Amino acid sequence: MNRRQLLGLGLGGSSSLFLGGCALNGLSAAVGDATQPLNERIEALLQGQGKVPEFRPDKVEPAALLVNSFNGVPRLDPERYRLQVKGLVGRPLSLDLGALAALPQHTCVMRHVCVEGWAAVVAWSGVRLADVLRLAQLSPLGGYLLIDSADSYFESWDLASALHPQTLLATHMNGAPLPAANGAPVRLTAPIKLGYKQSKWVTGLRVTAQLGERRGTWEDQGYEWFAGL
Repeated sequence: MNRRQLLGLGLGGSSSLFLGGCALNGLSAAVGDATQPLNERIEALLQGQGKVPEFRPDKVEPAALLVNSFNGVPRLDPERYRLQVKGLVGRPLSLDLGALAALPQHTCVMRHVCVEGWAAVVAWSGVRLADVLRLAQLSPLGGYLLIDSADSYFESWDLASALHPQTLLATHMNGAPLPAANGAPVRLTAPIKLGYKQSKWVTGLRVTAQLGERRGTWEDQGYEWFAGL
């Protein structure tokens, strides 16, 4: 059953409560906390785990991808860069760019959708986030992924979305090394999430069983947490 059919059955009628598409319109935080697990299950069902249709490489729109940052553009030394993977994993990791390049590489030509109303087709290339988490021996107790960035931006994802086959830790954009302004040396990309979930300048991944008080730089200011497409 697809998203439109489910909404047609009436699930969409209570979207502010069930889908988490907007803020809770004055309802208490306790209501939001109580309904969050149901929100996630329904949104994950609507999103599905199958691959999103991709675009042909000739559909890439380089000029349409706008550059924005939370706290300026950090300049990370590629030689000293390390991606830390910690938390509920059997094998904590500290991966340099060579280690990431040694993993299977994938390209996803996807539409990057910004909550501000613009979109761009981009070809991102890198390693599947799922491959990195499996290399770290992901614990079955894990449910969420916390993501740190060099510019102090913070994000959190449900683990099912992190393991989606098109969720990448990208090191290249449109066939060239990832520019600093777009998140070099490593950024998160996925066609199943809005742009503000796709952290740039990623430095740390931490698997947890539950979400903490912080859920994301923008989510803590009222943006939707799941942010699925």
